[in-house]
Amino acid sequence: MSTVEQKLSERGLSLPEVAKPVAAYVPAVVTGNFVQTSGQLPLVGGKLEVTGKVGAEVKAEEAKKEAEKATLNALAAIKAEIGDLDRITRVIKVTGYVASAPDFTAQPGVINGASELLGDVLGEAGSHSRAAVGVAALPLDASVEVDLLVEFR
Repeated sequence: MSTVEQKLSERGLSLPEVAKPVAAYVPAVVTGNFVQTSGQLPLVGGKLEVTGKVGAEVKAEEAKKEAEKATLNALAAIKAEIGDLDRITRVIKVTGYVASAPDFTAQPGVINGASELLGDVLGEAGSHSRAAVGVAALPLDASVEVDLLVEFR
């Protein structure tokens, strides 16, 4: 078990199977020493456990947990490409999309679910640039979507 997966386990988490794409794309692409994931939804066993707009049907704290689940799916997609998450040398960028009610403006707090997980399990390599974007809707009525760009050795 990799150090990253051991740290996930200490948090009571594990990597899921790579989520099947919901359209015509692949979960992640490698070019050189970089992996870019496609946007990952917080699918668990192929299904969303939470749907709706944050600030309406979904509370911000619940959406933060959804961002963590989406990030686990992104890490699973990365592992499928590079074999071992301990090869990650830097998370370069996290982009988080939050399906938001019209008056919801706390998207950064929601996407902290992704950022905090990455920092906890990757340490300094998990420090990253980020965008937290409010959107009108996401695929399958998901509340959150996350994609990652990472460098690896």
